Amino acid sequence: MGVSSRTVATQVVTRASSTHRVASSSSSSSSSGGRGGRYGWSTASVGGGIVVAAAVVGVSVASAEQTPDYAQVRRDIEELLDDESWDDGSWGPVFVRLAWHASGTYDVCSHTGGSNGATMRFPPECNHGANAGLAYARERLEAVKRKHPTISYADLWTLAGTVAIERMGGPDIRWRRGRRDAADGTACPADGRLPDASQGNAHTRSIFHRMGFTDREIVALLGAHALGRCHTDRSGYSGPWTNSPVTFSNDYFVQLLENKWTPKKWNGPHQYEDASGSLMMLPTDLALLDDKVFRTWVEAYAKDEALFFRDFAFAWQKLMDLGVPYRGGVLGDLLL
Repeated sequence: MGVSSRTVATQVVTRASSTHRVASSSSSSSSSGGRGGRYGWSTASVGGGIVVAAAVVGVSVASAEQTPDYAQVRRDIEELLDDESWDDGSWGPVFVRLAWHASGTYDVCSHTGGSNGATMRFPPECNHGANAGLAYARERLEAVKRKHPTISYADLWTLAGTVAIERMGGPDIRWRRGRRDAADGTACPADGRLPDASQGNAHTRSIFHRMGFTDREIVALLGAHALGRCHTDRSGYSGPWTNSPVTFSNDYFVQLLENKWTPKKWNGPHQYEDASGSLMMLPTDLALLDDKVFRTWVEAYAKDEALFFRDFAFAWQKLMDLGVPYRGGVLGDLLL
């Protein structure tokens, strides 16, 4: 369709029982700087209409005529989730981890890292220790990329993590399109920007404050540990945090407070286990209980799952948007 210089194009996408608005905006002949890249905007007449083209330094851009069918992308991601041969029967948790690690490298001071660019496709980032095992998730999503070649990997990975959370029982989350893929690995962030599970609260605050998160948002995001499990061949740790690792809930906080945790006796990194030996917690998890502010939010989320869902949805969207230069805050503004 032709897009005028002052038009906001809107489509409606239905997800399960809810309807979400999908909006993208454009502007004529202007340029703006933003976090993560510099954009040049121009207009051209095509077939009687006006098409807005974007040029991004060092980043590939799909034309306006090649906009992916995001509703179908969502459905195709959903089709990939259930798999009895993978972990606990779902790829959801590792899709969440992929989206998290692709986004959680952002530095609010240098405006480097973040989800824009999908730089984990390249070394050295793909070989960072914190990203061990994520090649499986990236390869799994290649089927969607082949079917929808114009979607950026950066959009695909963040949408996959968001869809996974929702499909595993989590809250509806606002997700925006518009990320571009880097052409090479020159923009890969330095190693060490993701959390180290062996550390304490000072480290946790340092990592998350660098991205611009509050203490409340830190605890909310850590609630994603309700999902998935650790693997000795990836993080070195072993086991799930909850008894339902493919269900998004506030059980991480409940288990943290109500279970009895003792050091695990094994030939591996320091971690904790419950009396049954089937559940585990990491040093960074238990450290939350030793901090007055962190513990306040752990207790609040354990008591009120609806509160946790609201706070998590807000913090997750913020995480997914890190490093994305949405011009005026609305470029690629999608709700799926």
